Amino acid sequence: MIIAKTPLRISFFGGGTDIPEYFDINGGAILGFAVDKYIYHTVSRFPSELFNYSVRISYSKVECVQNTSEILHVPFREILNAMNIRRDVEIHVASDLPSFSGLGSSSAFTVGLFNALHAYKGISLSPIELAEAAIHMEREVLREAVGCQDQVFAAHGGFNLLEFAKGSDIKVQKVDISMQRKSELFSSLMLFFTGITRSAQAVEANKINNIRNISKTLTRIKQQTYDAYDYLLGSGSINQFGKMLDQAWVDKKQLDSSVSNSAIDAMYQTAISGGALGGKLLGAGGGGFLLLFVPPDKKSSVRKALKGFHEVNFDVSNEGSSIIHS
Repeated sequence: MIIAKTPLRISFFGGGTDIPEYFDINGGAILGFAVDKYIYHTVSRFPSELFNYSVRISYSKVECVQNTSEILHVPFREILNAMNIRRDVEIHVASDLPSFSGLGSSSAFTVGLFNALHAYKGISLSPIELAEAAIHMEREVLREAVGCQDQVFAAHGGFNLLEFAKGSDIKVQKVDISMQRKSELFSSLMLFFTGITRSAQAVEANKINNIRNISKTLTRIKQQTYDAYDYLLGSGSINQFGKMLDQAWVDKKQLDSSVSNSAIDAMYQTAISGGALGGKLLGAGGGGFLLLFVPPDKKSSVRKALKGFHEVNFDVSNEGSSIIHS
């Protein structure tokens, strides 16, 4: 049995600039990290000679079919077909956190399944090869309106500055800050679930279709990424990072009207009133998880203000998608 473990991600700055329709012309940059919440895939040979079906996959549903071409779950079907695995296989998937919540779970699913199936066939891919395979599958085969950051964080892990250039050239640069600076940053972060799950497809498709009109905003967002990266490498008060997140959230909401809504805006303002200095909705927008920057001495008041929302503790996952059993 093969077991693959693939991290989800949290991005601070740069969301939207990882869309090829933008970065092929302007370049893109993302500052973020893989988080220690995971998607797990298990792959094993299925003894079809003992059953009246030859493929079994288990996610929120269970499908038992004679051939992979009969699978209803489209990403499962297309990834298995791309790997030329047609029968005699059983796959299970599980996740630490809900899908469609802004943490890159769809791309982590793709990266993790590719990793597990390659291991099943005795093949090892480098992180960048794994990320590129997932990007190709999602954008070119599945025709999904997605960017390219989620796949890279899922494959590489770590706290990184990602840079995207024309021709899908991807550079991964570790954020090399002191342990003290990192502790200051992560001790000031809180993560709350809005209770809203949504597909990012419609939001991202709107951005892509409107790319000309939002390019100036995206360029400003890209510059914020570099400014935040440079600030982290300096010695200024870490609280300024939170204020930078607040401005980035204001700009992100200008990308599309569906990025936020009245309920999310109210939740964010409640957190600010409780002592948060800034934050952002993770992912494309519309729901999912709200990341907040909160000075440690204000965390209890923010937690009290948001007592109706579930808080999730987290840390950086330094390792990307990995095979933990084979």
